[in-house]
Amino acid sequence: MLGLLRKSPTPRTAPLELAHEVAGRSLPLRIVENDRAKRLTLRIDAGGQGLRVTVPPGMRMAEIDSFLDRHRGWLEARLAKLPDRPMLRPDVKIPIRGVPHLIVHEPTRGTIETATGDDGPLLIVHGDRRFLTRRIADYLKREAKRDIGALVEKHAANAGRRAKSIRFKDTTSRWGSCSSAGNLSFSWRIMMAPPAVIDYLVAHEVAHLKEMNHGPKFWKLCRELCPDTDRCRAWLKRNGSALQAIGFG
Repeated sequence: MLGLLRKSPTPRTAPLELAHEVAGRSLPLRIVENDRAKRLTLRIDAGGQGLRVTVPPGMRMAEIDSFLDRHRGWLEARLAKLPDRPMLRPDVKIPIRGVPHLIVHEPTRGTIETATGDDGPLLIVHGDRRFLTRRIADYLKREAKRDIGALVEKHAANAGRRAKSIRFKDTTSRWGSCSSAGNLSFSWRIMMAPPAVIDYLVAHEVAHLKEMNHGPKFWKLCRELCPDTDRCRAWLKRNGSALQAIGFG
């Protein structure tokens, strides 16, 4: 199958999903054609969970392979710097709105509650130990729906726009998105970031309701909605991979 792709000069209109071996790992590889692309660009998904190559239309697979081979050293170096994928369990900490909470498991019936212990904030997870990570994920989703829903309403009113819908996913390639139809999507993992960063992410996606690009007008509107845009954007670039690396599976 891969050999056939390499021989075909036919432009691809849908993303091509493959796998790429690098640094002893097999990573999902997504190849996306972009009419505006003048050259190939390579991106590592947040948490090191996959690779994305953006290419000009009609590029042969052999050229993409050569591009990946030339950047193998860069990929290996970047992947080596990514944090290990820590799995959530009792007695480890998880950030909630930027504040580390110690996970405490209680086998008694109940859901999740926060409390303050002798050493700081606690996240107390009740119920069967087998469902601990799922319960924490569900908790973050509920918190995201509440907080982000209110922030979308606030920023959309200030932007003079209205979101058609708000959805929550566990994405590894982006923190949020806005469709041309006005549908907003957010990764519920953002609830592990500080409140100011959550506010920035919502302002960013709401700004796309008015400006479907990343041009000067977009960033002007984004900074009007969230004056702390530059600092929060930098925080997310520095720390986003660590949040995406946390295992909920």
